[in-house]
Amino acid sequence: MKNFGLIGRSLSHSFSKKYFEKKFEDQDLRDHAYLNFELQTIEEFKKVLKTPGLIGLNVTNPYKEKIIPFLDDLSVEANEIGAVNCIKLVRGKTIGYNTDAYGFGQSIKPFLDTTHDKALILGTGGAGKAVAYSLKKTGVDVFYATTSNKKNTNAFFYNEINERMMDAFKLIINTTPLGLFPNVNEAPALPYRLFTDKHLAYDLIYNPEQTLFLKQAKEKGAITINGLSMLQLQAEKSWEIWNQM
Repeated sequence: MKNFGLIGRSLSHSFSKKYFEKKFEDQDLRDHAYLNFELQTIEEFKKVLKTPGLIGLNVTNPYKEKIIPFLDDLSVEANEIGAVNCIKLVRGKTIGYNTDAYGFGQSIKPFLDTTHDKALILGTGGAGKAVAYSLKKTGVDVFYATTSNKKNTNAFFYNEINERMMDAFKLIINTTPLGLFPNVNEAPALPYRLFTDKHLAYDLIYNPEQTLFLKQAKEKGAITINGLSMLQLQAEKSWEIWNQM
């Protein structure tokens, strides 16, 4: 049996397992299986590696950054981003990749125009790092909104986001879990009244299809995108990596 899987903490509503099981069924890959590995701590990753026939893994929150010290090697992109969401096992070695950056970049590309020269990323975790990496490659200036006291010069607290900033940042991306099912009544603390039809709001969450963040932005005329296409694209890139010789 060729085994693949997903590492995370709470995976009952995960996208990856259903996606890959359908792929295996459609392609008649009866000797392929996709498993969920719910880990309470990242140290449990060592047990996952003992799974027979293990070929590849995806990584989701909260382990995209914490997994790195447990890997043997990183791709150039994963090293630059500082986060991993895809692992390939090659002759007993674990190699970390980042396919989130690819998935995000491809999914947002058709919507970007010259007004999106500055982006405000909500959240500073592994997903936010991949988004930032992708945007910087296209020449977009990146800033963050955070609740952390360890913020740097290109980050703001949410209560600092005012009319001037909302006018400057026509591209706003939520990379936090706020609004993810079942907590559908949560949303980042933004001045939603200041969204306009010139704004592009992107949420990495796909469940629900329209988060409260997207709903409130859309009510003010903003273009909105959820994270489903990004997930599909990053999954396909992971599949490509696992099948490379």
